[in-house]
Amino acid sequence: MSHRASARLLDAQPGAPAGRARLDLLRQAEGNPLAVVELSRAAYGASGPAPAGADPRQTARIQQMFAARLDELPEETQRALLYAAASLQEDELVTVMAALGTHDLSVWVQAEEADLITIADGRLAFRNPLIRTAAFHRHAAKLRQQAHRDLAAARGQVAARRAWHLAAAAIGPDEAVAAALEEAATQAAQTGDCFASAKALEQAARFSPGVHDRARRLAGALAVASDVGDPEWVRDLYERFTRVNGDPELLCVAACAMSGALSLLSFQREAFDLLLDVWQRTPPSRATTSFALAAVATGISRQSGLPEHRLRLTRLLDHAVRAAQAEKDRCAQQDGFFHELAGPEVLASLEAAVSAGIDSAVQGGSEALRRLTVPLSEPLDGAGRLTRLLATASVAHYADESELCAEKYRQAGALRGTRGTLGPRAWTLAAQVDTLVSIGRWAEAEAVIEEGRSAAAVHRLTRVDMDLEALEVTLRALRGETMPDVPFTGPHWRSVSLDENRSTHARMLRACGLTAMVLGDADRAFRHLRALFGEDGSPLDPFLSPHSISELAAAARRIGRQQEAARILGDVRERQGARPTTRMTLLMHHAAALVDEDADPEHHFRLALVNPEADTWPLERARARLHYAIWLRRSRRPLEARAQLTAVLEVAARLDARHLAAWARGELRATGVAQAPASADRLAELTAQQQQITRLAANGLSNREIGDRLFLSPRTVGSHLYNIYPKLGISSRHQLRDLLHDR
Repeated sequence: MSHRASARLLDAQPGAPAGRARLDLLRQAEGNPLAVVELSRAAYGASGPAPAGADPRQTARIQQMFAARLDELPEETQRALLYAAASLQEDELVTVMAALGTHDLSVWVQAEEADLITIADGRLAFRNPLIRTAAFHRHAAKLRQQAHRDLAAARGQVAARRAWHLAAAAIGPDEAVAAALEEAATQAAQTGDCFASAKALEQAARFSPGVHDRARRLAGALAVASDVGDPEWVRDLYERFTRVNGDPELLCVAACAMSGALSLLSFQREAFDLLLDVWQRTPPSRATTSFALAAVATGISRQSGLPEHRLRLTRLLDHAVRAAQAEKDRCAQQDGFFHELAGPEVLASLEAAVSAGIDSAVQGGSEALRRLTVPLSEPLDGAGRLTRLLATASVAHYADESELCAEKYRQAGALRGTRGTLGPRAWTLAAQVDTLVSIGRWAEAEAVIEEGRSAAAVHRLTRVDMDLEALEVTLRALRGETMPDVPFTGPHWRSVSLDENRSTHARMLRACGLTAMVLGDADRAFRHLRALFGEDGSPLDPFLSPHSISELAAAARRIGRQQEAARILGDVRERQGARPTTRMTLLMHHAAALVDEDADPEHHFRLALVNPEADTWPLERARARLHYAIWLRRSRRPLEARAQLTAVLEVAARLDARHLAAWARGELRATGVAQAPASADRLAELTAQQQQITRLAANGLSNREIGDRLFLSPRTVGSHLYNIYPKLGISSRHQLRDLLHDR
């Protein structure tokens, strides 16, 4: 089964474990449905942290499943399977053999013949994850402990794996074991395995004799577990941390992790209040901690959409800037947590991102983006580079620099280095999908949605899953897929307060509105899109609501509510200030052409289309063309309308926007263009050069290749095709190929 299916099956079991124990179980089950069910049953009521650590009596059912096959094996093979079961999945066969004290592979023969294990490429694997559990727990605790000790002492054993085996063999606090686990955590983090790193630090804290070391290691586990993105694990760690901590700086580190977890669970008010309370009681002294706290607060503020959250960001940022200046003045060296944020370039990127979150006016975002795109004297690497990429992408998103935003997110995705987890991208996935959808890269958007929803199911990321579900419905509506109703009926939508998750609420309302438009219910579409703004015109979400203004205007025009939409448009204009982004300028012109009865519609339509940068957002431009074509047709200018509609159909075909294409074809028919396949006579009506271009395009040549053959520029070829399509009653190259190949 997939990770997502395994997580859903586990959640359906009674008393299923949560937090790190849940992630342990999913990894141990390896996608095997029976293993998911049985390991969950074994963990139910267990005092241990995971099935692997459960009391043997709790695995009695699993042991019984394989008892007959295991009992038939020779004693030395049963012992060998114990060592294999105790080994880590990363352990090679040679290490297990060294721990057994033999080089004779015959010890495995009967286990292989019984179809319990396979051996290939120097590795041993159990046929079923439950066989590993049965082979391990059927032995006494003393023998299991000795197996781990022998594996730790085996020749060639890697230091990190030795630490895990020493921990499994240890009983009480042991600083040597704790230190070894902490070093293993560092190595795991360097390879991008956040889960292993956080788990090692959690275990290191458990074996720490000293209270301060225990608190420090728990804080470290919190910081890394927040990158894993499992809120319940973070919550459990935070509760244990607060019982032993006495260090104010560590408390700020832990508060960042806990607040982030609460935000991912959709508790934005609780998350922000916790962060603010810790900051007010014990302000962090280190610049890195201060900036990390401000950045988390900015992310929460973006998600909540609450004005009171945004207003408090200024004080957090000012404190961080002062802390950085103080460290610079005294030439202090960064140590402790968030060391990956150390360095002026990384701190500057966080400052720019928080500044853009404070200043909702476009000038704030543009200025922050300018600072982020200045070339660095020395390139960053690792976590520092990831932080700067995500900060730049976030600021570019809110500044409507969509191509730059998509590229930075792509680079961050390739660099993220968090195996099996989303890492910091859990905070940015919705914005990444928003951007990809807006610039017409829908297949990429679908891939990100699938990746994100899978991780959200595994880690129970409530808010991430809700955002991505809304965007998935939005994309289906844009494609024109018919749906009986919007599927926002799951438990999350009934339990989460949308008032403190206004970003999610806005995405849901837009999805509902677009779906209603596909179903032909303009009245319901208007109600949903109108809810993106308050009675006084104030936006539900300061970024997402204004970007739906042209969709609101289109729905309003369909049902005769232009005046109401025009009033909201006026408020949007005022809030955008004197220098709105290019995208918002185009959207407002489009909306004005539809609902501003005091304006010249054609003037606004032309302004919505004339800027070549509008091609960055192909669907939005195609919609403006469609509405302009409708206006032209009704103004008895059918030839001009056809030209606009042909361009709409080209974009609709490229995006696979079927609802838009159907609407445009209907309008094209209304201008007098037949939809039947072009006849030979209609093809003969083309000029000789147009016929050449038609045949070459039908054979799959690009505009540039056609131009090279006919000594024309690619732009001229495109212009010819632009005029050819309406004459043939088609809208795309695909139809052109079908037309000529059928003749």
